[in-house]
Amino acid sequence: MEKPLFLIGSSQTRFGEHWDKSLRDLAREVVDGAIEHSPATALDIDMVIVANMIGEVASDQAHMGAMVASFLPHKPPAIRVEAACASGSVAIHTACALLESNRAQTILVIGAEKMTDATNDQIASALMGAADSEQDRPAGLTFPGIFGLVAQRYMHDYGLTRDQLSLVSAVHHRQALENPFAQFRMEVKPEAVSKSSPIADPLRLLDCSPISDGAAACILSTKYQSNFRVAASQLTTDTLSLADRPSLTSFSASKKAMEKALAEAAIDRDEISHVETHDCFSIAAVINMEDLGFANEGDGISIYRELYERPTMMGLQVNKSGGLKACGHPVAATGIKQFIDIAKQLKAAGTRYGLSHNFGGAGATCGLHILEHLQ
Repeated sequence: MEKPLFLIGSSQTRFGEHWDKSLRDLAREVVDGAIEHSPATALDIDMVIVANMIGEVASDQAHMGAMVASFLPHKPPAIRVEAACASGSVAIHTACALLESNRAQTILVIGAEKMTDATNDQIASALMGAADSEQDRPAGLTFPGIFGLVAQRYMHDYGLTRDQLSLVSAVHHRQALENPFAQFRMEVKPEAVSKSSPIADPLRLLDCSPISDGAAACILSTKYQSNFRVAASQLTTDTLSLADRPSLTSFSASKKAMEKALAEAAIDRDEISHVETHDCFSIAAVINMEDLGFANEGDGISIYRELYERPTMMGLQVNKSGGLKACGHPVAATGIKQFIDIAKQLKAAGTRYGLSHNFGGAGATCGLHILEHLQ
């Protein structure tokens, strides 16, 4: 980073089904909470960055920058960003850039989605906006279908079995038991994952992250300090469609973001103790472990085997929140929630570096942040 940037406040709603709350209600809740839990006042907020993907479809609401800014007495400048499921991390990256350029000293970053008010068909169609509308959608693909193809290819190339893949969701559900904000706080055995309803072969229902409502917000500042410094903020992209890539079993945007983030933070990979990674589908979690360099190519499942069989022996902790699978995935809130969770985990463990990894589409946009716990 060009200058010290600090996470000084945060808040999130529980992720899940909020039938009694609107998109505005969810956003207002975390804005008030983030300010309440920071040394800054509402009037200290110089700018607001709002992440949202499907407000127009699910809530008939666009122009969310102005909506959220109106919660504050002085109505500061505000913008909305959208990068599919990476919207939250792109919002954080945008805030970091504005803070480094001295355009602002304290910025409120918020992600919010209200997904359960729309039909499943409406949501599936809206989410496919994150894919290539000319190459992917006409083929009848949905995102479960896209990642089903990825899983098939990965299993063919590396011999991953259906029962091995089921370890991923089992680990995430077990870890969500300790997270009061998680959508699904219940243990799920690997056998239950393997036997759940087929969605897009070889993926089953319990391989897939859910449709969720929720919001998360954080406040970043160069004016105020805290024990959490943003050590790196990176944004990378790839082709929109998998059809234009040389490989179906690796996301190059994740690899590039990780290399650049480690260089920016000036740390080694093994200094990272906690990771919140984008497990939109279980196969993505396996590939992410390889792309981020924590496992060799074709052996990402080894991380989850260790987490399932010997969790207390693992030096690296992955998706302690439950990940997207068990914590929930209100699309644009996810990247900010991951960032907040890393701070919580570093504080609880007393360790120094954590990583949040958030991508949009099939790895077409990747936002990656390293947070340092100053002890």
